[in-house]
Amino acid sequence: MELRGKQKRYLRSEAHHLQPIFQIGKGGVNDAMIVQIGEALEKRELIKVSLLQNTDEIAEDVASELEATLKCHIVQIIGRVLVVYKPSSQEKYRKISANVREI
Repeated sequence: MELRGKQKRYLRSEAHHLQPIFQIGKGGVNDAMIVQIGEALEKRELIKVSLLQNTDEIAEDVASELEATLKCHIVQIIGRVLVVYKPSSQEKYRKISANVREI
């Protein structure tokens, strides 16, 4: 499912007040971090990931890697901060995805 413009706008507004819960440093993105990001997306559906200044990673490369491995959507990239969205597979965690489907 591809996100439409209004859906992305809603997700950006929901993510505005969130703090990044993952930071990618000089170690880069590894398999353990991808698993943890996947678990966080399962519970929260919408998270922010920031890239620290000492990393060699590029935000667009990290975004494409997360999309490929987790089958998630990158809602927005601002500088070194990514907003990542994935609908939860469990009904009890689907708060944001229910609103996104209505839009």
